[in-house]
Order: sequence, then C-alpha cells, then structure tokens
Amino acid sequence: MSQKQYDESSFRVLKGLEPVRERPGMYTRTDSPCHMIQEVIDNAADEALAGFARNIAVVVSRDGSITVVDDGRGIPVGPHPVEKVPVVVLAYTVLHAGGKFDKKSGNSAYAFSGGLHGVGVAVTTALSRRVDVEVRRDGKVHQVSFTDGGREIGPIVEAGSCGRQTGTRVRVWPDARYFDSPKVPMNELERLLRSKAVLLPGMRVTLEVEQADGRSEKQEWRYQDGLPGYLREMMNGFESIAPIYSAENHAGEDEDFAPGEGAAWAFGWFDGQQLGESYVNLIPTVAGGMHESGLRAGVFEAVKNFIEHHSLLPKGVKLQQEDVCGRMSFVLSARLLDPQFQGQVKEKLNSREAVKLVSSMLLHPFEAWLNQNVDHGRAIAEQAIRQAQSRLKSAQKVEKKKSSGVAVLPGKLADCESDDVSLNELYLVEGDSAGGSAKLARDRETQAILPLRGKVQNAWEIDPGRLFANAEIHDVSVAIGVDPHAADASDAVLANLRYGKIIIMADADVDGSHIQTLLLTLFLRHFPRLVAGGHVHVALPPLYRIDVPAQGKKRPARRFYALDDSELVSIRERLAKEGFREHQLEVGRFKGLGEMLPAQLKETAMDRATRRVLPVTLGDAPAAETDALFDLLMGKGEASGRRAWMELKGNLVEADL
Repeated sequence: MSQKQYDESSFRVLKGLEPVRERPGMYTRTDSPCHMIQEVIDNAADEALAGFARNIAVVVSRDGSITVVDDGRGIPVGPHPVEKVPVVVLAYTVLHAGGKFDKKSGNSAYAFSGGLHGVGVAVTTALSRRVDVEVRRDGKVHQVSFTDGGREIGPIVEAGSCGRQTGTRVRVWPDARYFDSPKVPMNELERLLRSKAVLLPGMRVTLEVEQADGRSEKQEWRYQDGLPGYLREMMNGFESIAPIYSAENHAGEDEDFAPGEGAAWAFGWFDGQQLGESYVNLIPTVAGGMHESGLRAGVFEAVKNFIEHHSLLPKGVKLQQEDVCGRMSFVLSARLLDPQFQGQVKEKLNSREAVKLVSSMLLHPFEAWLNQNVDHGRAIAEQAIRQAQSRLKSAQKVEKKKSSGVAVLPGKLADCESDDVSLNELYLVEGDSAGGSAKLARDRETQAILPLRGKVQNAWEIDPGRLFANAEIHDVSVAIGVDPHAADASDAVLANLRYGKIIIMADADVDGSHIQTLLLTLFLRHFPRLVAGGHVHVALPPLYRIDVPAQGKKRPARRFYALDDSELVSIRERLAKEGFREHQLEVGRFKGLGEMLPAQLKETAMDRATRRVLPVTLGDAPAAETDALFDLLMGKGEASGRRAWMELKGNLVEADL
C-alpha cells in the first residue's frame, strides 16, 4: 500500500467564497435556504432600523426564486476607496466586508445592526445559482448579477433613472445542491416577516407567493401597536392574570451604555401555553441568550422587591427566578451597538453586557408599575408564591432506594422462602422485641416478618410523592412490592405484589390500637387496591392468658387466651360451671407481643390452625362516607370536629386507660 505524499503542495488555500461552498453548514442552515434569504431580509430591516426604510416586500416566484425589495438608501455602487472594487460587489462576494463595522469610531453606516460576523449576504451568493441586485440610488438604477455561486460577476449596468426613489431589489435563486430542500418553508418565512413588522411599529411588510396556476397570494403585516399588540394577538384565547406590561427604554448620553442602546418589551402571565420570543437589532434569537437572561433578572428582582415590600411571602418559602418567570410570556427586542452571537445563524446572543443592559432598563419602571397597580402586582406575586410552594413540595418527593435499578428490600425484613404469592404472608409487627418473637414463631416457608420501629406517620393528608420520606412507610412499600396509587388505579399496580396477605400485628392495648389505626389509614389512603382486593388483615393477639390446673388423669392442665376483659369474664364463667374456683385459675396479662413466648405467639396469632386473624373490608358504606369519617378522625385540621364527635360518641367507647 503506497503512502500519500505530504509536502508543501499538500496545502490548499480556499479563497473568496470557496470556504462557504466547501462547508456550507459552518455558515448557514442547510435544511432549507431560509437563513440565507433571511440575510437579505435582515439587510433591508437594518435600513428600516436606521430609519431609512418604511416598506419591505418579499416575492416567492414559481421558478423557486425569492425577491426582497426595500425602499432604503440603496447599496453604494461606487468603488471602495481602498479595494478599488464596487462596494455592491464587495458586499455580495467578499466575506467579512460590510457597512456594519467601525461603530464605535462613528464610521459605520449603521448604529445598530444584526451582527458583526461579517459573512452576511456573501453566503447567499455562494450558495445560489444566481443573484440579481438592482440598486436605486442617486437618481439612477444600477443592476449587477452574480452567477454560479459568485464565481462569475457581471458588470454593473446603468438601467435608467429613478428620480428621488431609493432602495434595493435582490432576487435569489438558491442552489438545490446545498440544501435538504430547495424550498423556503412558508410558515417560517411568514413568522420572520411578521416579526419585522412587530418590531418596527408602522413598518409595512408584505409577502407575495406565486401559485402554480399563475395567481398570487399576498399577505401584509403592519403593527401600529408594536410588541403588546403582537403578544395580545398571539395569546388570544388564554386568560391573563394581569394586563400586559410593555415599555421601551434606551440609554442617554451620560449613562453606562452607548447612546441608543436599550430594549423594548411586552410581557404578561397567562393560563395556558407560554410564548417567548426575543430579537436583537431585529434578528430573531430563537435560542435566547443574554438579553433574555436580563429580562428575567429584571422581572424577578422587581416582583421580589414588591413581595418583600408588601410582606406577602409565607414563612419558610424562598423565591427563585423560575417561580416568577417560569410561566411568563414575553416578546423582547434589544438594541446593541456591538452584538456578539453564537454561530453565524445568530440564534443565540452571547454579549454578556446585555444582561445588565436589559435588567437595568426594566427593573425600576416595572417595579414602579407594580406598586402603582397593587391588585395586579398581588396577582402576579401570588402566582409566583404558588409556584415556589409547588416547587418546594416537589423537592420533598422521595424515591424508593434502589441499587442497579432494583428496589432494595429492607434489611430488617425476614423474608419467606416461598415464591407463591397466594400462600405468602407478611406480618407488620410492632417493635423489634415483638419482631424477634415473631421470627421464631413463624413458618419460614410462607411467613415473612417486618418489624416496625415506633408509630408510622399519619399518612391521611400526606402527598403521595412525599410518602417515602418516612422510613417505615418506605420499607412497607418496598417489602410488599406495591407503589402508592389511587383508588381508581388498574389491577396492574398489584403486578409485583409479593404477599397474598399483609397482616398487621400490634399489641392488644391503646398504643397497639393506635399503630393499627395508622397502618390501616396508610393502606386505605395510599394502597386502596390492597384493601379492595382483600389483601390486608389484622391479627388479634390476646390480652390475657388463663392457666387451668389438671383435674385428675382424664383432664390435663389447659391454657386459654382472652382478647379483652369481656372475653376473660366469659371464660371464667365457663370454668366456674366446670367446678373451678377463682383461686384455682392463674390469670396473667400480657404487657405486649414482646413478652409472649414464641410458642404462645404462634398459637394465638400465627399458626393458621389456631390463630385469630380478621380480613379488612370496606363493607357496604359509600366511599364518600368512609373518606369523610377518616377526614374527621385523621385530618390535622379537624381537632374541634373530633372533640365534638367524642363528646357525642364517647359513651360507646371502652378504653383501656
């Protein structure tokens, strides 16, 4: 295999417009010719921005060409004093040449224009089959043509007189070889032209499109009301929480910025989709940039100062910029003497000074408006505060602990060996001590034990996204394999259920009843499909143990268990009939599950043959009634209602105090 030669002759120098033709994507968008036509339109708009043009017309012809006409001053056609080449030829064939440099020295033709990268309309020539330019200037009409991507330049021809009329007409035939589609998207072109009319109040912009049958469809835009009128039109149909605020502010001779630099804006808050459009010297910056950052900074500071002045911020809430500006719709037009963009297509403004420029121009006028319109200011402030509260609430959401994408089972879970969900049972046990006894008493094949430390949180009013902030609730959810869900959730939420029965086992006292109630509240509110499916049960461990002595050889010693006092009385009466006297019976009271021997716990609450376990069902009561009762009993704001309920129903309760 022969090696390629590498010497001085290996180097190639691209001259003129060759770099653009070789790598068009570095200079413009190649999905369509829209951006290169925009370069021509921007030149016409710069004349309007400078105050020398009042009309821009664009014609899309059937042959694929696009014509842009303005009534500005017209491009100079005389020779450049240094290059000795007609200026119009330099503009359309030489990169980094134009009338937008030397702004600070005062030698620029434009105080404000759409960029300083300098490739401009020369890119249009490089990527076109033909470009025809007609200039009306100094009473004469001059014409020149550029063909084959600017490789061939025709002579400048004087084609007649024009009196006092001035302006430029440019007709472009894009070269389809450089684009995915040779046609300019009409919706994008319309949006571009409409924006020029919006940003230049009173400016008349027209678009004429020749149809296949020879007819022409014409559109015209003229916005006397400028930015607020445009924003109002775009947000038509959406309800605003306050009137649109619009203003314009520019630097004077004695300020920190160049005279004339500044911004115009219109913004508001609407219910629905947000709109955000920004421009620099009439150039649309679809990717935003520093001027948008300045707008948001100014709005945020003004609203924050208003909130602080009126003491509207609730305790514990810290306002952020996104809370205020996240739902704001705006149109922003900035004027910069020396704008710096990211990339030749000028989609994003990089000029850092634009942040201070726009924010300082906006802050004090908008803050004054808020304080002059307190009702509107409060509406804006209240929405921002609601957004902040929602953000804080979302930030408190806690996900399941996971490792390698799989939920990690709680370390204190003593799992069962069987994979048969229909047979498997999970005991939720109060405390580690009771958990230790339960682990010894269980059937390892089908019974799992999860000890709970203390009382779980009252989950009736907890947002589902914040449930896992509580370690006990997190462990319960992970252990059973089911995530919190709504009552109308599908059966799919139980697809990963690991146990056919979830059994709550707490002490047979007031504290145990409280824990049982809290767990039932959790399941009813956040795991309702478990309850509806009959998966939740409650174990009934005994409160008393009654030891009965033997009666001869035929009747050995026996042991009974009583759930409560009434059952204890019933057992005593039965034994009395059998001939046992009170002093012969040994009655013991369990202080808790942890005091029970594993054999006793197994016999009373865990052995399927002898235990007492009740299923939890919703019964026939309407769901609304059940929810209303739990609201009363478990709601944080229902203290007075609970007191009234207890005064009314207190005589029905047998409390072990």
